[in-house]
Amino acid sequence: MPRLSLSAAHDLTEKDIDGAVVGLGPGVYALGSNTPAAFYVDYIGRSDSDLNGQLKQWAGGKYTHFKFGFFSSAEEAFMKECNLFHDFGETALDNKVHPARPSGSNWTCPRCGALG
Repeated sequence: MPRLSLSAAHDLTEKDIDGAVVGLGPGVYALGSNTPAAFYVDYIGRSDSDLNGQLKQWAGGKYTHFKFGFFSSAEEAFMKECNLFHDFGETALDNKVHPARPSGSNWTCPRCGALG
């Protein structure tokens, strides 16, 4: 079973996002549901500059929980998102397309070489 290596699970509400995701910066998140036994990943995403704001766009939707991690650069966040996308089943996730690289970058996926 792949590991997320992200934060603990939090309720996907604006209040809980504000309590957990403090500050601005690039980051990666997983959306899904949480049980006492496991966190079930349904979606992997990234923000290149405002992780808190990006997560708030998902609040009140079909996902109930999130996990997250900040990274020191947008490139590191992109690489983590790509790895998690591949680790958690690519097309088994709700996001069916490979993560897109930030516009203006020439980064490629560390796993499949996709340009995103």
